[in-house]
Amino acid sequence: MLIVVALGGNALLQRGQPMTAEMQRTNIRIAAQSLAPVAREHRLVLSHGNGPQVGLLALQQAAYQQVEPYPFDVLGAQTEGMIGYMLEQELGNLLPFEVPFATILTMIEVDPNDPAFQNPTKFIGPVYEEAEARQMEAAKGWTFRKDGDKWRRVVPSPMPKRIFEHRPIKWLLENGTIVICAGGGGIPTMYDPTKERWLMGVEAVIDKDLASALLAEELKADLLVIATDVSNVYVNFRQPDEHKLGRVSVSEMKRLSAQFPAGSMGPKVQAALSFVEKSGKRAAIGSLAEIEQIAAGQAGTIIEPD
Repeated sequence: MLIVVALGGNALLQRGQPMTAEMQRTNIRIAAQSLAPVAREHRLVLSHGNGPQVGLLALQQAAYQQVEPYPFDVLGAQTEGMIGYMLEQELGNLLPFEVPFATILTMIEVDPNDPAFQNPTKFIGPVYEEAEARQMEAAKGWTFRKDGDKWRRVVPSPMPKRIFEHRPIKWLLENGTIVICAGGGGIPTMYDPTKERWLMGVEAVIDKDLASALLAEELKADLLVIATDVSNVYVNFRQPDEHKLGRVSVSEMKRLSAQFPAGSMGPKVQAALSFVEKSGKRAAIGSLAEIEQIAAGQAGTIIEPD
């Protein structure tokens, strides 16, 4: 079975943790322990978030004022390489030596007319108190929004249209490679409207789960798993009448989808629905710690065709 696993940001850096390389490696090592048994039984493609990492790089760039800060497409490419390197190493330490790995810097096309460019919503970087966020907003021209009880920077998050590297990813899979790609939602790119077939980067961050759904669809995956820090999707989450969803049809999940927040579970549900509707296969949302059971259809929220 070909499984695409979208690793949530908690697999790399949990909220409030120091953004050190060693902390990220520790978290990736824990994630690898859950992923290795799945990789022994199935073909595996991994995507991952990069919000804290790309936000940190942006801060470091802003602190060095002798050159213009690098744009977000370049920072995204840097984080894809860094995180892919750690995932390859930690998974490789657990799997047989002959298992090949490859991290693919993945360009994903977006529409220059996407309305997201007029309404930044994607959280990146560390959290701040409101006063500090307002100071940075005034000094750097960044946009901040409330994230829980803190404030974080937001950037445009256009919809993914096409994955340019889908052919080499398929070639690698055909030769038994574990592929790490579409990290952080991929590198947002578009064609320059003033030139013919002239590709360029975009100052934006594509949602990792929506990019992973597109990736799973183009690879004809059997299962898309969106790994997060909760065991299931919950109706009325953290309310007295909350209850978790097990197996649910597309129609039922669509009926419930309006109640899931845009800043957390909403994009995950949207991505899962998109993959199931377009592929006719299953998608699951659940805890990375239960990834073996999720792959076997025994844990998580499993969304199935009607």
